[in-house]
Amino acid sequence: MAALPVFVLLLLAAAWGGPGAAGQKRKEMVLSEKVNQLMEWASKRSVIRMNGDKFRRLVKAPPRNYSVIVMFTALQPHRQCVVCKQADEEYQILANSWRYSSAFTNKIFFAMVDFDEGSDVFQMLNMNSAPTFINFPAKGKPKRGDTYELQVRGFAAEQLARWVADRTDVNIRVIRPPNYAGPLMLGLLLAVIGGLVYLRGSNLDFLYNKTGWALAALCFVLAMTSGQMWNHIRGPPYAHKNPHTGQVNYIHGSSQAQFVAETHIVLLFNGGVTLGMVLLHEAATSDMDVGKRKIMCIAGIGLVVLFFSWLLSVFRSKYHGYPYRYVCL
Repeated sequence: MAALPVFVLLLLAAAWGGPGAAGQKRKEMVLSEKVNQLMEWASKRSVIRMNGDKFRRLVKAPPRNYSVIVMFTALQPHRQCVVCKQADEEYQILANSWRYSSAFTNKIFFAMVDFDEGSDVFQMLNMNSAPTFINFPAKGKPKRGDTYELQVRGFAAEQLARWVADRTDVNIRVIRPPNYAGPLMLGLLLAVIGGLVYLRGSNLDFLYNKTGWALAALCFVLAMTSGQMWNHIRGPPYAHKNPHTGQVNYIHGSSQAQFVAETHIVLLFNGGVTLGMVLLHEAATSDMDVGKRKIMCIAGIGLVVLFFSWLLSVFRSKYHGYPYRYVCL
């Protein structure tokens, strides 16, 4: 008789723990299927392309013990998103660096949702611009820091890798495919210089040409003051096009970032101001007749006023509330 209560207790315990254990086992099976499916796709393509169904099943729906970095983009030609193509190239480099590294695990996956293949996902997440990078962590929902600040950091693979390491603790060593453009250009430059020295070995007066050195120094200064070094370090997009409205922005609206097109515009404006100052100097110091000097003076003043005014306009568009302007609004 004493064994009867123990038997009853065992039955109750089995009845109580049975459904929970079955549910846990079912979750583990679903999770295992998800991971195996993602690993199979990742073995074929480093960046997994997803539509709405795949995104909801593998990224949004639990259970999930892996992080997914998703690039939301618009790569179809009719979208004319130049930035999307540039960002995709860097994203592919990052994903390939992770996929073919010795540290590759199923802890993190890289995926892509194209607007034309998953417009419902864009609507679900209330996104109206592309490209956008979001980290969907293994636990919980994405936080503010899980959205990559593209306009501030740029889309270089190295910058993306630092952000991924910050959000997932997965360090990716970016390995870029070999680029022979730099060595070829350096070799060509050395060949040209060597050819000039060989052909004009007996006459090296061109090395002491002040005008030539002045033009070279001026080009270097214009390139540096326009922000080319910032572009090289940060790797910003050339411009930004809204995939919904089609509007293209060449000037970044913040003082903390810039586009490549913006540096070209600033370089052009600085060059126009410099040309105007050179004409004014020549008008004041040259030995030409008075009529030509007046024309040069008027042209120089016009160039300085016009291009400096445009520079102030760019400055005002980035520093909102800037009180000064020259001519242009």
